[in-house]
Amino acid sequence: MAFDLKRVLKVMLFASNGPLSVKDIQTAISRFHESASVGPLADGQAPGGVVEAATPVLTESEEPVLPAPVEDDEFYRDVPSLITTAQIREAIDAISLELQAADSEIVLVEGHSGWRLVTHPRFARWVRLLRNEPPPVKLSPSSLETMAVIAYRQPVTRAEIEQIRGVSAEAGLSKLLERDLIYIVGRADLPGRPIQYGTTEAFLEFVGLKSLDELPSSDVLSPRQIDAWLQTSSSPRAASDADMGLDETEGKQMSLEPAASPEAPSV
Repeated sequence: MAFDLKRVLKVMLFASNGPLSVKDIQTAISRFHESASVGPLADGQAPGGVVEAATPVLTESEEPVLPAPVEDDEFYRDVPSLITTAQIREAIDAISLELQAADSEIVLVEGHSGWRLVTHPRFARWVRLLRNEPPPVKLSPSSLETMAVIAYRQPVTRAEIEQIRGVSAEAGLSKLLERDLIYIVGRADLPGRPIQYGTTEAFLEFVGLKSLDELPSSDVLSPRQIDAWLQTSSSPRAASDADMGLDETEGKQMSLEPAASPEAPSV
């Protein structure tokens, strides 16, 4: 059997200890060709570098022992020297569609650092029982609001968060730091050098995004809107009729002051 990228990727995804990226896959292909160019194979050695297990010699008192698995050299034929990102993504998409069509207990997800095979959410309870883990703790609405402000505004200080939300952000910040969803970016160039916060890679995995560019657009939390909001809140003014949605001409029409009479023509 000739080289089959899709089957190779399935094995890599299964054996990987973490997310599998395009670079990881291409590096493995490069290592294959580097090992193949070292020189002729030793006796009993397969193209992948695995030495074939010798047939065990048994005595009458010994139980038969099966030989160790040996790599089939047919899987290492016609391996291309370069596999493009498009080819990898096409094979990954095919694997994902196969799992979905089979209603598999395993799903393929893409995160910030690459692809992973994970268990389907409907089997999450069985995984927790196996690991003896407690149910996940959900974030409170206060923490979710704080996280949203940080995600769209970062880097942002605690004072800015509290000014936007109108309430204290101490509890929300502590919970998000504890869950490793945010981290301290640095200090703002403001009086007192307040701490600034930003989101982590764990935040991207939590919300299922590959990058911050995939955040849904929001006019309410856009930098321009927030800057105008902060400026207005720091120097409030009395609300006018236009701000309240009232007709400005109505007040003039209902005024009790007598209207100025036209001047009489001079004789």
